[in-house]
Amino acid sequence: MIRNLVFDMGNVLVFYDSFRVVRHFVKDEEQAQSVNTSVFVSPEWLMLDMGVMAEDEALRRMQGRLKTDNEKEAARLCLEHWHEYCMWPVPGMEELVTDLKRDGYGLYLCSNASLRMLKCYGDVIPGIRLFDGVLFSAEVKCMKPQKEMYRHLFDRFGLRPEECFFVDDQPLNIEGGRACGMDGYCFADGEAETLKKVIARLR
Repeated sequence: MIRNLVFDMGNVLVFYDSFRVVRHFVKDEEQAQSVNTSVFVSPEWLMLDMGVMAEDEALRRMQGRLKTDNEKEAARLCLEHWHEYCMWPVPGMEELVTDLKRDGYGLYLCSNASLRMLKCYGDVIPGIRLFDGVLFSAEVKCMKPQKEMYRHLFDRFGLRPEECFFVDDQPLNIEGGRACGMDGYCFADGEAETLKKVIARLR
């Protein structure tokens, strides 16, 4: 019996687009592409999500790939402020989360994200006040779909994998959960109403 619902964050509870912050600080399209790639499509971004690199070191390396002082300053601003611009709620998810809590489900968040999210997730994730537990990859220095990430989730919150149902937008992450005994649903279409019907069939 499914007692707990585990949600990913990006493109499940909130939409995410790194270009939102880049275009706030960079008007030239070519420079925006360069800054976005250097900051958000980078090994340093992944290492921040893994919790194995400090932000100041990540920024130094990101800026090292950029040519102009303007681009380097834009990279600094983007890294400093991305969480203020890049995320906004997926329509219908707050209502769904509220209904699921009322139905008696335990609610948990399991997301690949840097330590920055620990300071701001309460301001950006819809319905987060209703969640029973939150786990970000940087806290445990591993990431979905690694089995260790799911095991940290289960151990930290005392969950049985077979009693959990995982909602993520990446098929590989769903497969990783299944390898640990937790079934799931790939939320690729972003439709809260479709997800609601999927969860209703779990009863």
